[in-house]
Amino acid sequence: MCRGGGNLPSFGVSSSYQATMAELQEVQITEEKPLLPGQTPEVAKEAELAAGILLDQGQTHSVETPYGSVTFTVYGTPKPKRPAILTYHDVGLNYKSCFQPLFQFGDMQEIIQNFVRVHVDAPGMEEGAPVFPLGYQYPSLDQLADMIPCILQYLNFSTIIGVGVGAGAYILSRYALTHPDTVEGLVLINIDPNAKGWMDWAAHKLTGLTSSIPEMILGHLFSQEELSGNSELIQKYRNIITHAPNLENIELYWNSYNNRRDLNLERGGAVTLKCPVMLVVGDQAPHEDAVVECNSKLDPTQTSFLKMADSGGQPQLTQPGKLTEAFKYFLQGMGYMASSCMTRLSRSRTASLTSAASIDGNRSRSRTLSQSSESGTLPSGPPEKRARQGTVFLDVLTTCVPCFSLWRTLKFWDFFPPV
Repeated sequence: MCRGGGNLPSFGVSSSYQATMAELQEVQITEEKPLLPGQTPEVAKEAELAAGILLDQGQTHSVETPYGSVTFTVYGTPKPKRPAILTYHDVGLNYKSCFQPLFQFGDMQEIIQNFVRVHVDAPGMEEGAPVFPLGYQYPSLDQLADMIPCILQYLNFSTIIGVGVGAGAYILSRYALTHPDTVEGLVLINIDPNAKGWMDWAAHKLTGLTSSIPEMILGHLFSQEELSGNSELIQKYRNIITHAPNLENIELYWNSYNNRRDLNLERGGAVTLKCPVMLVVGDQAPHEDAVVECNSKLDPTQTSFLKMADSGGQPQLTQPGKLTEAFKYFLQGMGYMASSCMTRLSRSRTASLTSAASIDGNRSRSRTLSQSSESGTLPSGPPEKRARQGTVFLDVLTTCVPCFSLWRTLKFWDFFPPV
């Protein structure tokens, strides 16, 4: 039984949410009509500004589920015949620390203007969350996935495009397996679909004897090269996790992730993701091998693999521009934002890459895309060698498919055979 934070109408939307939507609708209607008698342009501009501030701040809600309360924040207003973008964060983070750099990136604004967003915080991960009492039974990742229908019922949303990182990617995948009709697409960053084996379990226990929980989580989020470099980004997130007031809650989420079940994905089998999927991983990320293995288990006609160079363990933090560009094309391939323009990055490189793209036009295609910021040319050598190297550049993506509505025929990152 799903219950919101108050008396809800029969279709599951709170009165406060209705009031917010009604207010936004009134502002939109006012903008479409001529100015009322006595109304000055300054007053109309102030109303528009107020609506924009309300959208930028987001509206936070909580809903009761069979496995406890879950908090989420909604940005924007629902768009007709369009799914909501629903995000789920990784261990040690909340929706702000995990996704804010991505969704505040300049080129991302074109996307968020066309979709309502729902950012889910795992129980106890939201800002200001109280520490759970001793002995509290934290939900499993499967149970966290089972909370999502309560969120959609509360908001009266029918379909979503999921964007998840790490544990959040697993949760959204589990949800998509049990509710395939409500998921139009998935962007899965650093997903590990496998349960921990005995060797992994033993290594985890041994690491726990010599490392603190924050250090173990940092090793899950970032590569060893990044941690050794101790950049400003690493220092920032080390401070966030080490001094988190809800560190006990974070440890519970961490334990649930380490006790996850195997998704049992099988290419061509009964258990598989049926929607379009974009898999994303950094070239030195801790989960690189797991994402590659996940790619091998999914339908190659529905799955695209984006391996990002120079992005470390968290591409959405280190390379928001390139991830935004790929996400935009992913949405266009699903039939949304067909009129979207190429980004500044792709426009600036189109001329130099057109010839290279045309030469490569007759080469065999696959399901792997890697991008590199170090070169603007295609790798040399026979196709078999290039397939082993797994190197294709994001620039080719932006050149060959400036309008992503061609995705179904070109498969812009379909250059190598699936692993």
